[in-house]
Amino acid sequence: MAATIKEGNLLWEPPEDAIKQSAMVRYMNWLKENRGYQFSSYDELWQWSVTHLEDFWSSIWYFFDVKASVPYTTVLEDADMPGAKWFKGAKLNYAEHIFRHINKEKTAVIHASESRADGALTWKDLYEQTASIAEGLKQLGVKPGDRVVSYAPNIPETLIAFLACASIGAVWSSCSPDFGDLSVIDRFNQVEPKVMFTVDGYKYGGKSYNRLKTVANIQKAIPTLNHTIVIPCLNDHPDLNISGLKNVIKWEKVVHQHRNAPLSFEQVAFDHPLWILYSSGTTGIPKAIVQSQGGILLEHLKSIALQMDLNQDDRFFWFTTTGWMMWNVLVSGLLAGATVLLYDGNPGYPDMNTLWKFAEKTGMTYFGTSASYLSSCAKAGVEPGRIFDLRSLKAVGTTGSPLTVNGFQWVYEHVKKDLWLASVSGGTDLCTAFVGGSPLLPVHAGEIQCRTLGAAVEAFDDNGRPLIDAVGELVITKPMPSMPIYFWNDPDNKRYRDSYFDMYPGIWRHGDFIKITSRGSCIIYGRSDATINRGGIRMGTSEIYHAVEGVEEVADSLVVDVQNADGESFMPLFIVVRENVQLDESLKNKIKHRIRENCSPRHVPNDIFAVADIPKTLNGKKLEVPVKKILMGTPLEKAVNQGSLSNPDSLEFFVDLAERLNGR
Repeated sequence: MAATIKEGNLLWEPPEDAIKQSAMVRYMNWLKENRGYQFSSYDELWQWSVTHLEDFWSSIWYFFDVKASVPYTTVLEDADMPGAKWFKGAKLNYAEHIFRHINKEKTAVIHASESRADGALTWKDLYEQTASIAEGLKQLGVKPGDRVVSYAPNIPETLIAFLACASIGAVWSSCSPDFGDLSVIDRFNQVEPKVMFTVDGYKYGGKSYNRLKTVANIQKAIPTLNHTIVIPCLNDHPDLNISGLKNVIKWEKVVHQHRNAPLSFEQVAFDHPLWILYSSGTTGIPKAIVQSQGGILLEHLKSIALQMDLNQDDRFFWFTTTGWMMWNVLVSGLLAGATVLLYDGNPGYPDMNTLWKFAEKTGMTYFGTSASYLSSCAKAGVEPGRIFDLRSLKAVGTTGSPLTVNGFQWVYEHVKKDLWLASVSGGTDLCTAFVGGSPLLPVHAGEIQCRTLGAAVEAFDDNGRPLIDAVGELVITKPMPSMPIYFWNDPDNKRYRDSYFDMYPGIWRHGDFIKITSRGSCIIYGRSDATINRGGIRMGTSEIYHAVEGVEEVADSLVVDVQNADGESFMPLFIVVRENVQLDESLKNKIKHRIRENCSPRHVPNDIFAVADIPKTLNGKKLEVPVKKILMGTPLEKAVNQGSLSNPDSLEFFVDLAERLNGR
């Protein structure tokens, strides 16, 4: 590979035998044989999938042999957004589809954690423990539609609790145990749960964190919470006890009491709630986003098996906490019969080789992670392909933020040359990627391969006209089954409509800038509400980060464009420098030169500040808009919900800077 690559350079093409063996090709052959549709390319298939919505989604239903105790009467009764009505009349169960093709002795789950010994569960283990917990929930009075919440990490018990919840038709909601009291209460209080699963604590980066006091605070704040099931994790803390909690049951007791219970599957309507996810909540109470059993089932069957090409021979991993929607996607790997790999802990502890070592040990075939993790590996000089046996690894998936051209190059140079790198983007709002990977397509540097099937994604200009090879607002022009059925406690869908349909009535505006190329690939340019407009030239912040974080001395960065009362623009750049580096004039000039050459002269910052940390949400996203509001004089408490941050102390610098700026 050349020393440097540019956006759009061809990096990899799928081998012919892999294409022929893919589920996507089997699906295309099925369409030809059963529906009379013949397609010569992925793009033709995608075009059909978004222009013939009912034919497409009914074909997904029958191709995957969705099991319904009551058949549907119509595929799409009402195509209006919001409020599209899918598969009216059908009754089914998401969890039933997890277990319907099980091989009892095959490994279903492999898990590793800083808090406990590594282990594995067979499908038989998973089935029996799910049955025990499901029966336990029913004995506690949980009925279809009741909410069950979890304050536990990415461990097998959390997965089992979710499947048990889904099997009885209850509604699941989860927060990672690194969320603080107020963040959890802000989320769980909205949905009025009846039962909570929790751990006593967790380990991260070699340190133990006791969460029993936080659990007690959650119990006090949520009056509907009748029972709490505690999962032990801090085994090296024998002094931990649960006497300060009320209505507590230990996990082992529930499993033991109901160890011979059968597992049944409550048949619920297609649009019956499956789970509640939450927006980041940076500027207010997090949105409680409700998605349906049937909608998630169909979308994840398509996404897992067709777009990601996973099957029962795969070992599927995504590094995620239980507070990020990628955990929900990881669980759905079981729909394809794949073995799912769970990791609970700090991916950089004791060093950046930890997850690659896990990949070797487990025979991982699909390694999912964030763009920032790959960037950190590159900056740490990690060389997984040289150190570890990754012969089983066939694909790397990445999301969370746009993967830079340098990130693409690092994967192919230092992980594996013969590898499918699938950069994807979507969101909590639909719990899926609507632009992502296809096993039929090549990989180009800095680009997402395609728009996913059934996702009518377009780039719109300000007048609502579609663009090709130009940056525009990311919109979805037609409904998808996994779109929220509603927000919890949102009378008349007001907050729902305001969130996605305020700019283009009847069309979903996602809040990102996107470019769709003439060959059908996509490039995400960051949040459209944080875009930098300098002299009439708009640029996504991700382009600036790509340039700035390519400077060796820079570990992280954040940029905003602030308008003062006179309409003048002030664009500060904030950087975290690497250890033993000082921000001096030489480094400032180096950064400015890089932005000038890689972005545009107009996007050279007015000033550059060194900060200790970049403010980020609990899910690791940079807080561009709240920082911009703070610098424009908005009081801290109105600009951002500090409970939604992983590092709220990082805001102090920006508050102080705002006082200096607004005082001059």
